[in-house]
Amino acid sequence: MEQSVRTVVFVDLTGSTGLFETVGNMVATRVVTRCTQAIGRHFARAGGQVVKYLGDGVLVLFDDTVAAVEACARVKEVLAELDIVELRRVAIEAKTGVERGLIVEHDGDCYGDAVNVAARLSDLAQPGEILVGDSVRACLPEFHRVSCQSLDRIAIKGKSEPMRVWRIDWARTAETTLTAPLEFFELQGEREPTQRIDLDCLDQHLELVPHQGALVIGRGQGVGFAINDQRVSRRHARIEWVSGQCVLTDSSSNGTWVRFAGAPVPVMLRRDSCTLNGEGEIGLGATPDDFTAPTLSFRVINEA
Repeated sequence: MEQSVRTVVFVDLTGSTGLFETVGNMVATRVVTRCTQAIGRHFARAGGQVVKYLGDGVLVLFDDTVAAVEACARVKEVLAELDIVELRRVAIEAKTGVERGLIVEHDGDCYGDAVNVAARLSDLAQPGEILVGDSVRACLPEFHRVSCQSLDRIAIKGKSEPMRVWRIDWARTAETTLTAPLEFFELQGEREPTQRIDLDCLDQHLELVPHQGALVIGRGQGVGFAINDQRVSRRHARIEWVSGQCVLTDSSSNGTWVRFAGAPVPVMLRRDSCTLNGEGEIGLGATPDDFTAPTLSFRVINEA
């Protein structure tokens, strides 16, 4: 057995269930296999060691963390370049988890906490997302870290304490390379940051900027954004800017749902947090798909 510190990448394909329903088992199996094999070849070209294929998943080891993250950022392009007719009807996307740590390689497989965490992060990721731990972010150069959005501390199955998790933006990471001119990043640092979130619900409109502190949404007295609905708790949720990221935290009885623009399914929060970015809708006490649900639309402006 061999023990070493490696960067572990776990990629899981989403949408394969719909593919099997649409085109049948035989065709769907061929399509999924072509997708995972293409991803595996892509990682191998980037310096990764493909450990194994797991149905619609791929497990890869890297020595170079930066190479691993940059390769992950281009998986979307790899899938888009595949000339597969069936993918024009059913979209296949990747959910990716990356962690770095001590692992054991044995008999063609690998084991260790970093392997387990990478798999859990892949499970937690939304389609098209890369989630990484602190150990991975710490290995990235500063101009790559600007692509990392903190999701705060998240409970990971099998871990005794919540761990800090970061989301890496596909587009910003894919556009950034190690040879990017230093002057570009210096100029970026000179710009005055513009940060706010716009919230709308019926005739209510509110803008929240970082220095204003936390905004409480609820049905009780003294909240910053009042929603008169029995499904909404008195202090249902709060929105605040934390380390440059806009964070929504649920503290309700019935839960909070976030539907990001373009995402196939909403994210459900129960006494949990997520980072808001882009545009979307927040359902209080019920999913935004329920037309009777009290729903806020949001738009996050986060220009460094």
